[in-house]
This record gives sequence, C-alpha cells and structure tokens, in this order.
Amino acid sequence: MNENEIATSALDICFKIHKQYGPGLFESVYEEIFCHELAKTGIPFKRQQGIPLIHEEIKMDIGFRADVIIENKVIIEIKSIESLAEIHVKQVLTYLKLTNLKLGLLINFNVVFLKDGIKRIANKL
Repeated sequence: MNENEIATSALDICFKIHKQYGPGLFESVYEEIFCHELAKTGIPFKRQQGIPLIHEEIKMDIGFRADVIIENKVIIEIKSIESLAEIHVKQVLTYLKLTNLKLGLLINFNVVFLKDGIKRIANKL
C-alpha cells in the first residue's frame, strides 16, 4: 500500500471510532481502540515506537515516541484536546523528518465533527 491508501484506511477506522464513541475520551483509549481495529485489517503497524535522535556524535535512544507507525510509511499522532495548535503540526513534521517518512496524520478526537480534527502533514510527498 502507498501512503495515501494507508491514510485512507486509517481515517476510515478513525471515523468509525468517532461515530461510535464521539469526543471526550482519553487519548490512550482512542489509541487502544484504533490499534485494535487496525490489527483486524492485517495491516502491519508499530505502537508507541521509540525513535532515536542522532546529533553529531551523540545518539539518544529516544527522541520521541510515535503513537502509531503504519507499514513504516505513515505516522499517526492521536490527540484528545480542546483544539489543535500549530505546534502539534510542527511536531509531526519533525517526527516525519527524523524518521524520513513522508506522511503523518494528526487526529484530534475531541471535536464534534472528526473532519475538523484531522490534519494531513506531508514531508516531501
């Protein structure tokens, strides 16, 4: 699957979750349900994957921890907050640069309409 196909599958799952439960749950709950539903599709993913950061000769084992990385191609960052800020978008872009991945989805479940809580972030896509 390419990045856009993966994103479509991920968003289908997110819309299903939001339709069933709506806003107001903890991020960890949405992440758990998302990963459960994603596992049922058979699409490979990693959850809470630590990503190293190398600065010159210094290697730090964890620069950040990705919520979900699907097929080693798409980062999914799940939020359940009042509203997304520009810093959240910039963080996902930084994650994409550190991993050399091309696409990230920033998804805030704490909205009335899920479409208003989705940001697609591309890195050289």
